[in-house]
Formats: sequence, C-alpha cells, structure tokens
Amino acid sequence: MLIPTFFSGEIPANLGRLPKIQELNIANNLLNGSLPEFLWNRTKLTQLEIIRYGEFVAACYDAFDLNPNSRRYLNSKYGKRRMLSEVGLGESGYQVTKYIYATPDINVFSIGGNSIGSLCGKWIGYIAVSNDEETKRLGRRDVLVTFRGTVTNPEWIANFMSSLTHARLDPHNPRPRVKVEAGFLSLYTSNEGKKFGLGSCREQLLSEVGRVLNKYKGEDMSITLAGHSMGSALALLLAYDIAELGLNRDKLLNSDHTVPVTVFSFGGPRVGNSGFKERCEELGVKVLRITNVNDPITKLPGVFLNEHFRVLGGKYEVPWSCSCYAHVGVEILLDFFKMHNPSCVHDLGTYLSLLKCPKRLQVQREEGIDFFNRAKECVISGAKNKLNFNALQLKNAAMNMVKLVQSQRT
Repeated sequence: MLIPTFFSGEIPANLGRLPKIQELNIANNLLNGSLPEFLWNRTKLTQLEIIRYGEFVAACYDAFDLNPNSRRYLNSKYGKRRMLSEVGLGESGYQVTKYIYATPDINVFSIGGNSIGSLCGKWIGYIAVSNDEETKRLGRRDVLVTFRGTVTNPEWIANFMSSLTHARLDPHNPRPRVKVEAGFLSLYTSNEGKKFGLGSCREQLLSEVGRVLNKYKGEDMSITLAGHSMGSALALLLAYDIAELGLNRDKLLNSDHTVPVTVFSFGGPRVGNSGFKERCEELGVKVLRITNVNDPITKLPGVFLNEHFRVLGGKYEVPWSCSCYAHVGVEILLDFFKMHNPSCVHDLGTYLSLLKCPKRLQVQREEGIDFFNRAKECVISGAKNKLNFNALQLKNAAMNMVKLVQSQRT
C-alpha cells in the first residue's frame, strides 16, 4: 500500500503560513517522528486543516435528507442555525449563513412517462463564516463554501455530459479559450425557469459571497471552497468565477489587495480544458486535490484527451490541445482499495479515514488490479482487433463501475 504523499507544489493561499513542502510523506513523517520539530508541527497542521475542510463537506451528506417520505426530501434535515451542531461540528467556529440549491437542467422520465426529476432545486451545500474566536485563531475571517457530491439521477446525467463548452462567465470578456464541462456548467448556471422560482446556483453563491465580503470589509479575509466529487467541480467553477469577476478584489480602492481563493477538492473530476487551467493559475486560484489512484471519477472526463496528451515528445503541441481536459492545482495522492467493496475508492469517509489514521486503515490492493485501466485497455484493444472484445474483462470492469455508481446513490 502506498501512503499519502505531498507532490511538488505550492501550498494553497489560505495555508500560506506553512512552508513549501516537496514530496513530503505525511504518514511517515507523522508516525516515525523523523522530521525536525518545527517541520513536524507544520506538517501535522496541514494534515489537520485538510481533514477539517473534508469534514465540512461530509456535513452536507450527513444533513442531506434521502427519505422520500420526508417533507424535507432532497433538502437539509436541519435549519441552517443548528445544522453544524446536529452533524457534530458545533464547536467548529463557523456559522452557516445560507443554504445553496442547484437545479439540473435535465428531466428524467420513468417508463410510464411520469417525470421523476423536474427542474426543481435540490440542496447541494452551504456558505458559512468563521466567528470572532475562529477568526482570531486563523488570523483572518474565512468565508467557507462547501458542496456535496452526486446523489440524484439528473446530477449523474450532468456528470456524464462530457462535452466542452465555453464558460463565458465574464460578460465583458468571453475568453473563447476557456472551456468547461457542459454538465457542470449547466448545474452551476441553471435556474428553475419560473417567474418567482429559485435562482441559479451561481446567482445564489455570488450574491451571498458578495454580501459577506462587504459586511466584513476592511478585515483580513479568505475564501475557502471545498467539495467532493461533483461538488469539487462546482467549487472550482465558483473559485474561477469569483476571481474572474474580481469579487475578491477591492476595485474601489484600486489596490492590489486580493482576498485569497482556495479550493479543497476530494475525489474531484476534471472540470475544464487547458485554457481553463491556465486562466485559473493566472488569477491566482489555489487548488489542492486529494485523490485516490484507484478512483475512476478523478480520471473523468477526458479519459483519452487530457493533460498527458497535449504535447508530443515533450515538444510539439497537438492541434486539438484546446479540447483536452486538464486538472488544476497541486495533488495529494492516496492509494486504497478493498476487494470486497470496490465502491470505497470514491467514498469521502474512506478518504478522510486514511488522512486521519493512515497506519490503522486496513486496505487490500491486489497487485495489478485497476478496474478503470482494465476498461480503458479493453476498449483500446477492441478497436485494434476490430471490436473483438474480451467479454469477461469487459464484464468485470463494467460491473465494478456499476457498483461504484450505485453505492453513491444509496
């Protein structure tokens, strides 16, 4: 089993008090005490900050009502004032200010023709602000936005709408090179389509973030966005949107001061093309991606056209490079797998368990087992051999992908 590793890269802005860490093995450093004390403490602090933001995301799942007989079905079980307390985060130092709802622009019909997925907003996350005590501890007022992952059928369909489309989130500059996945953008920008219906996820987010920033104007602030799976994609879209529109800059004072924007992505997919990645970097958006090497969601979309296929021989950029998906940010790579429960590879609880206690978490990983790559190799070999597929190989890969999807819906 491989243990969590920091790859070379800069620590995100709101962890800026920590030094640059290169190829630093969290588990070894924390368990064998081989580091100098000052670096030991900073490494442990980084680990705890990552876990803490992961727990804020887990709160979305804990509070989400999946009981179809409940009057709060597909909404939060609790009011925003007591939600964090109900899920065990009452002492976190944050207060929820707004719930966020997203409307998939997709209808799903049953066999009888009755719609079971209408243009109706579903609770997808929340915005919270650090209180005075937590602000003093952090050294800044933190605006936290968290998103859950995919649960409903329309959301799953949105996930698999893998075509790239122009983002066009800045009305004054369309930036034709910046493209994002169509399904994620639809979920981010669609509304209920009614005269007095719910506004889009984007409208809700920008309005509340702008209100909070204005309320605490003059204080040192940070904007932290965290999400799991599809929620990671929404977090990154919001981070880009805030930075592109300049909501984190004080335009009235015409100064260079910017509120740092940081994304914590747990098991997140690719969101946009190389133009999107480059623009995020230009705007100073910091992204820390926590991924599992066996998690197929982190390899989507762009199974074939991704950041690894943009340049040939390290020199020549291919003509279709603008259509290649690309991950954004710095990666923490985990490696876990359970033969009796393949769906754990994408489970947020498993991610956090390994980060909290890498030595105690018992995982089994048979050498060479990688269902995602098996499926990929099967498709490639089938094309080479005129679609002469290995039926057993394809069946095994497909069945494990189905188990993964089903586990996230239950």
